[in-house]
Amino acid sequence: MEPLPEPPFRGILTKIGLNDPAKRAWAMYDWANSAFFTVVVTAVFPIYFASVAATGIEPDRATGLFAAASAVALLLVALVAPPLGTLADARGRRKKYLAAFSLLGILSTAGLFFVGEGDWKLGLVFFAMANLGAGASTIFYDSLLNHIASPGEVDSVSTAGFALGYLGGGVMLGLSLIWITNPGLVGLPEGTLGPRLAFLAVSIWWLVFSLPLLRRVPEPPASGEQAGFVSSFLGLAGTLRELRTYPQAFLLLLAFFVYNDGILTIIRMAALYGKTIGLDSNQLIKAVLLVQFVGIPCSFAFGGLAKRISSKSAILIGLAVYVVVALLGYFMSTATHFYLLAGLVALVQGGTQALSRSLFATLIPSHKSAEFFGFYAVGEKFAGVLGPTLFATVLFAGGTSRSAMLWLVLFFVGGGYLLTKVDVQAGRRQAKSAEIEA
Repeated sequence: MEPLPEPPFRGILTKIGLNDPAKRAWAMYDWANSAFFTVVVTAVFPIYFASVAATGIEPDRATGLFAAASAVALLLVALVAPPLGTLADARGRRKKYLAAFSLLGILSTAGLFFVGEGDWKLGLVFFAMANLGAGASTIFYDSLLNHIASPGEVDSVSTAGFALGYLGGGVMLGLSLIWITNPGLVGLPEGTLGPRLAFLAVSIWWLVFSLPLLRRVPEPPASGEQAGFVSSFLGLAGTLRELRTYPQAFLLLLAFFVYNDGILTIIRMAALYGKTIGLDSNQLIKAVLLVQFVGIPCSFAFGGLAKRISSKSAILIGLAVYVVVALLGYFMSTATHFYLLAGLVALVQGGTQALSRSLFATLIPSHKSAEFFGFYAVGEKFAGVLGPTLFATVLFAGGTSRSAMLWLVLFFVGGGYLLTKVDVQAGRRQAKSAEIEA
């Protein structure tokens, strides 16, 4: 591989943790696929689904259908994550699996271009497949973290990745907002072509900016263990037993499972929730854009905060803010309220998730990273299942989106309590000892 030229602003890159080509290429994948999570999952498709694809369906029922499709997609990711993680470790194929699932997500996102008025079934199929691709690809992306960064670097590299994700997602959403809200400005007709072009643009963006990771990040060596998909799936109980021999990593995983449920539900349901209580679509998209750009410095700030007070303490602060968001969300009724809540979410969203990822990476041995991050993905994706399922259940039972919002407080409080029980230093010592013995 040919050497790369010396990048400008090396001092800044070093300060934020991206001091070599592999780290920068790794972080660029966050820039690449965050466009999908920002534009498709959070901002544009929920509104497009409610306004166009689900035309003729009662709003709360449309919200329930959307939540159910999200839950099914993430359930699929949760089921395939552990055996695929085991295979990736055994065969040294983290990057190949990342590329395959990314391609599934990219093609499915492009398929949303063909979803028109009343095509809610087609829309949900493409949306679910795109979520499967995006969610599964992040398993192998996350598993590369402690192969490119030392234990002292993982917090800064992880938060830098999230910050780049915020920036990339924000740039793509900002561009999309131009042709969605002012189609005539770029020569487009009024109607659905603007948001449909946004889906197509996201798929191209995701494809192009995935290439640096595939070219520049080295594939970690295979563990050498013999494994097939069926045997890996049947061996899940053994993997779980092995993970439980790292009690601090296992406890963190349980805590993450609980509190990330609330975080992912807010990310996925916020725009659709705002739509059901009568907020304007353009205002909702602008609020998501606010989260993206405010989230950039806040992600870096959380990385700095972690160095001062520890990663665990910083995450707990973030969860306290989320409790406030869930409580205030119940009373939200105006666009101003939505902007205020969006600002609060922007303060803590990227930092909380980035530090959770990097903290888990320091509590597991590097030679088991993909396998154990497969279970981390289970915690992440099953969390994504439970929250939308809660919304769907409440709505199908005759409740309202407001009442569903209050239940999220339990996720943040319960997850935070479990997190307080994690002994980080003991977990790191055990992981280091396992690496030496391996």
